[in-house]
Amino acid sequence: MEPILVEMQPGGSTTPENPHEGEEFGYVLSGSVLLTVGGAKHKLKKGDSFYFSPTRPHSLVNRGKSEAKIVWVTDPPNF
Repeated sequence: MEPILVEMQPGGSTTPENPHEGEEFGYVLSGSVLLTVGGAKHKLKKGDSFYFSPTRPHSLVNRGKSEAKIVWVTDPPNF
């Protein structure tokens, strides 16, 4: 597993990831984000978590007015 802390300013986003094997889990520590997996969009806020199989393109966007912090865990690791 590879845990990372994602810190996103308002308007910030992750680089869209291409489909790959494995599992992904995240927990929103603060702020709010929009998680896109394939064509599905999920609004997440502080205290929400997510889990998915990354077989479709996926990304996070901070559409809120404050910084968002997310613990994101990927398995297998990307390093």
